[in-house]
Amino acid sequence: MLTHDAALGWIARWDRQQEGYLPDREERFTALIDAVEALDRPDPLVIDLGCGPGSLSARLLDRLPKARVISVDADPLLLGLGRAAYPHLTFVATDLRTPGWTAALGLDRAADAAVSTTALHWISPSDLESLYTELATVLRPGGLLLNGDHFDSDDTTPALARIERAIHDKQTERTFAGDQPEDWRTWWDAVEADPAMAALNGARTTAGASHHGSESLLLSQHADALRKAGFAEIGTLWQRGNNRLLCAVRH
Repeated sequence: MLTHDAALGWIARWDRQQEGYLPDREERFTALIDAVEALDRPDPLVIDLGCGPGSLSARLLDRLPKARVISVDADPLLLGLGRAAYPHLTFVATDLRTPGWTAALGLDRAADAAVSTTALHWISPSDLESLYTELATVLRPGGLLLNGDHFDSDDTTPALARIERAIHDKQTERTFAGDQPEDWRTWWDAVEADPAMAALNGARTTAGASHHGSESLLLSQHADALRKAGFAEIGTLWQRGNNRLLCAVRH
């Protein structure tokens, strides 16, 4: 049985391993939530795409307690952790790669923003365009997509792309000084070894939540898909090396 305290412990460990890849993770979270706050609406409706265990959603509600956040993921284990740790959040199990995924959200008005961190790069370029196109149908005019992730630019500015990765690597070295947190695979191995997580692990094997197929790692892949989906202005709000907060404004 997964308890509230155990779930919080696993999420704290999740956050720590994520910081191993993203030493500026909290700074990027802050910039993203600043952008939501800049919409100047006291009760924004926000969709968290690929929410995982709810790390971003929880931080967003801490800053904006009147917001309504709908947290979406396909992984039953990560959703189970989030539901046990954050009972005040609204989690929805749906696969962003499946057409019609927005029907599961139960929206009663257009959303003000969709947010995501370190998630959408797992989606293939062809599925990415479909995702953004469907997302545009549930965002209000002027609504934002805010996507924090590693975005590379090797196809357009390869020399800059190498420098950006070097900046990110140097920041990682300075931050951890050889004491690197556990990696993603080690975290999952530990979860799989915990008997209290057996039921959620079992659900995960049949949910199609594993990461597979081609990934969308290039900045241009996301920008092109967003333009085709009808987003107007597209740009970077915050950046440290190749770690970016990409923002797109719906027409």
